[in-house]
Amino acid sequence: MTVLRLGPLLRYVDDSSATVWIETGRPCTAEVRCADGSAGVTPTFQVAGHHYALVTVRGLTPGTATEYEVLLNGTRVWPPSHSTTPSAVRFPASVIKTLATDGTGDPSSPVRIAFGSCRWAAQPPGEQDPIGPDALDALAARLALDPEVDQHRPDALLLLGDQVYADEVSPATRRWLATRRDLSEPPGAQVTDYEEYTRLYYESWLDPAVRWLLSTVPSCMIFDDHDVIDDWNTSAAWLTEIRSTPWWRERILSGLMSYWVYQHLGNLPPDELADDELFARVRSTPDGTDALRAFAAEADAEPGRVRWSYRRDFGRVRLLMVDTRAARVLDEDRRAMLDPDEARWLRKQAHDAPGSYDHLLIGTSLPWLLPPLVHDGEAWDAALCRGDRGERWARFGERLRRRADLEHWAAFPESFAQLTSLIAEAGSGPSAPAAVYVLSGDVHHAYLAEPTEWPLGPDPAARVLQLTCSPVHNSFPAHLAWAFRFGWSRFATALGRVLAGHGRTGARELKWSKRGGPWFGNQLMTLTLRGRESWLRLDRARPEANGGALLEEVLETMLTPAAGTPADSGRTTRG
Repeated sequence: MTVLRLGPLLRYVDDSSATVWIETGRPCTAEVRCADGSAGVTPTFQVAGHHYALVTVRGLTPGTATEYEVLLNGTRVWPPSHSTTPSAVRFPASVIKTLATDGTGDPSSPVRIAFGSCRWAAQPPGEQDPIGPDALDALAARLALDPEVDQHRPDALLLLGDQVYADEVSPATRRWLATRRDLSEPPGAQVTDYEEYTRLYYESWLDPAVRWLLSTVPSCMIFDDHDVIDDWNTSAAWLTEIRSTPWWRERILSGLMSYWVYQHLGNLPPDELADDELFARVRSTPDGTDALRAFAAEADAEPGRVRWSYRRDFGRVRLLMVDTRAARVLDEDRRAMLDPDEARWLRKQAHDAPGSYDHLLIGTSLPWLLPPLVHDGEAWDAALCRGDRGERWARFGERLRRRADLEHWAAFPESFAQLTSLIAEAGSGPSAPAAVYVLSGDVHHAYLAEPTEWPLGPDPAARVLQLTCSPVHNSFPAHLAWAFRFGWSRFATALGRVLAGHGRTGARELKWSKRGGPWFGNQLMTLTLRGRESWLRLDRARPEANGGALLEEVLETMLTPAAGTPADSGRTTRG
């Protein structure tokens, strides 16, 4: 009998179609069969001895939730029997919930987008977790306890980076790695090849609660550095050094290959998948490893020829997920967060069909707006690394950049200015959306920030906010919590101006203020968007006496009101 090794993951969903990703134990025919009669069937494809399928289901009814099952060679393997799912919670059937909108933006059908980043795999059931309960486990418990309460169910779950940690493995994975090779040899207790990457995904996505959650809530993903390695592509000097190591080439190729299989494919809509040449090559051969490896080598050598960014439209909500890792230009004299083609793509998508969306969401793993001191420190360091204060300061700047992770948008001043300009343009004019929200993670805490003074011209008509939420399940040192709180203070802002003077970077043209936070813990944010109205909710995972986890509301506030509603009608339920 063919087994279901991993999944199903419900990935893309619109008003009438969906894709479901699975990994199987051997070659077979995979089928997704829905209760309403719709279905999809496809043979598996092979990469590095593993077998996968991305099943497209068409003919779904808009605005409905239909149960589905997965069959391999005609035998049902999902949903599993309760005897094979060791969990304190009995999870209901997995469903595909289609969007109720056909593009006209029916205001009676809100779109809910949950998001967060940075997730270490949770401890096995029954073991104490030193970093607290997993926010995804807690979300799964909420949905399982109230499966009929639609207001809790996201239409999409955005995972904004560090879905796996290739450079910080669990004790169990470390023991497994030690059975394969000598961990005293570089890179030590880190993954090195495709097989070891698969172990990370098994450990992360076989968690019973997370497995069910990802089977019933559509997900959109983008990588950050730990999906490959800490500080990935932080600078040209860093890249030169790591490429000189004997283990790096296999690591980067395996990282990109596994990302394409486990995360990227599911981001794409069915029509794009049908036209994807690499997907066709991998599926048309008994073993797609060589084709995928050649693609990964090209992506590493010439990043500008590969696009990991993508667009999703949820009725009148537009999401642009932006690659801020692989698309970088690292030469100090033309350093950029996005290469020219990527920047043009982002601008084109933001300006496509003005007036066709009410909310523009820009998903970037790295925050656009940081505490002012952190921003000014990163801009100052970028000036040092450019050599603006001489060679000795440039060497110091490079060491500091790596040690302090100074690699956000602020560390790419021209790119920061370009993104600021794009947001202002997209949020202005007679067809401006109600809001432009930048959704980010990475920094292991949550906060809201809003521009208060724009560089040129009138302020955008749209409300613009930086919404940062992290981690989903990770730790945060207490001293860094103090530092981020301090970074928003008036004294810190003044200190930032001192750094700007030394680096000769000039005063910041864009000014912004914190509107909420910082909040710490394992957490998720959820946007609810209906017409031109939007609400934000922040939930933190808390432990239950039975060893489970539930979400506790920290914040609920209105961001943009409906017509005729006072703009200050939001509420903070907990600080």
